[in-house]
Amino acid sequence: MRKRNPGTPTGASKLEAILNSAVAAIITIDTKGIIDSVNPATERIFGYAASELVGQNVHILMPEPFHSEHDGYLSNYLTTGKRKIIGIGREVVGKRKDGTTFPLDLAVSEFFADGTRYFAGIITNLSERKRVEEALLDSERKLAQAQRLEAVGQLTGGIAHDFNNLLTVITGNLELIEMHIQDDKLRKMLRDSQEAAELGAKLTSRLLAFARRSHLEPEVLEINNLVLNVTSMLRRTLGEQISLSTILAPDLWLVKTDPTQAESSLVNLAINARDAMPKGGKLIVETGNAHVDEIRTGSNIELPRGDYVRISVSDTGMGMPDEVRDRAFEPFFTTKTRGHGTGLGLSMVYGFAKQSGGHVTIYSEVGHGTIINIYLPRADGAAAPSEAGFEPDAASHNRVVLAVEDDEAVRNLTVTRLKTLGYETYEAPDGATAINMLEKGLKVDLLFSDLVMPGGLSGYDVAKKAKEIDPSVRVLLTSGYAEDLVRAENLGNLKLLRKPYRLTDLRKALDMAFGDDA
Repeated sequence: MRKRNPGTPTGASKLEAILNSAVAAIITIDTKGIIDSVNPATERIFGYAASELVGQNVHILMPEPFHSEHDGYLSNYLTTGKRKIIGIGREVVGKRKDGTTFPLDLAVSEFFADGTRYFAGIITNLSERKRVEEALLDSERKLAQAQRLEAVGQLTGGIAHDFNNLLTVITGNLELIEMHIQDDKLRKMLRDSQEAAELGAKLTSRLLAFARRSHLEPEVLEINNLVLNVTSMLRRTLGEQISLSTILAPDLWLVKTDPTQAESSLVNLAINARDAMPKGGKLIVETGNAHVDEIRTGSNIELPRGDYVRISVSDTGMGMPDEVRDRAFEPFFTTKTRGHGTGLGLSMVYGFAKQSGGHVTIYSEVGHGTIINIYLPRADGAAAPSEAGFEPDAASHNRVVLAVEDDEAVRNLTVTRLKTLGYETYEAPDGATAINMLEKGLKVDLLFSDLVMPGGLSGYDVAKKAKEIDPSVRVLLTSGYAEDLVRAENLGNLKLLRKPYRLTDLRKALDMAFGDDA
């Protein structure tokens, strides 16, 4: 047998070194649950000194109901021998000296020393692992929600675009029919139908806002002024039961956004807050500046680093459970009773904020209320100059227009409308046909084209080519999507007419397109 090297530690000292260096807490107790020994990790994890624990019942380290039930568990095992914890690892909850609790993994073993029975517990703090797991689950939830909203947005935008084409045909033909009807009863029926179609147009407008395909007309704004204008109107409409107040930052940065959409978003949030407070309550609109790197991780902020203006709308209403909060931005999702909401208010706010380069967050607690924050990017530079007013050209319309539209019904209606307004009109079912007609020598004063068309050529492409063939040609684009109008190189300021439109809207748009001749 090899002799032990004099420098080699004894078995007892080696075991003590292992126990002292262990990351996990190791506690031994007797059959009455009294702590016999603890290692240094126990002190670090539970916050007690060893002298405070040795001689105490181990249930001092347990919150209720484990605290009261522990001695019974131990007695039951010693009496029956039936194992519930011993030899079986399980997740339980521990209690620190300061009263705080934390998740832990507990593995209990049984051993004998000098003829006496003891139990050893090896305890691993799971707080960090649980935090990482919860953060991962939260990230997965946010990603799934973002992907779901993106998919719904794409579907919604396509449906709204097609629906706008249908509404254009309906409203256009109703107008043309009305021009040939004298019977008052029939005229009233037509107007009722037109009003219904206009409601449909408003519906698709909100859907397009959610899909981030609304036509925004951004201006450099002082949000405080906008909030004051909206809240002064809201005070008259929210009712006496709602206490409305504002907290406005005096040094608020300017933002560049669409004022109409911003006002609509505030009104939608205020109406939602009112509905969440049927017995009355407080509604607060607050503004402030926000640096994105100041916002902590986990706050649902999905923004690039930079400066933003925050508009917060908070209420003391019923609040939202998690499952409602997670779906709040989805179009047509509503918790209101039938006939009391379309479920498009928050989805419109979400789409407006995202299309403006910002974001929306919701914090809500059931029974305590809700806070919704809109983040809008800080504007660069001073306020934008206002455009000079324009008087529509009322001159004779002996001009030539080329109408480009892939939807046959919309194209037929468009040609009829243009001829009704006195224009000589040619038509093309797609961009390639239109360009071919122009290249073969067709002289037109104005190109009136749908913006989104199949075949690989958009309204922008047709407009650019038309300008190359004849730089003097005017361009008017139309779309059910109504994407932001881009100032394309060498094309000047393109005009955009959003579907569905009335005959008067078309007349004004054409006058505007020809306006530089006035």
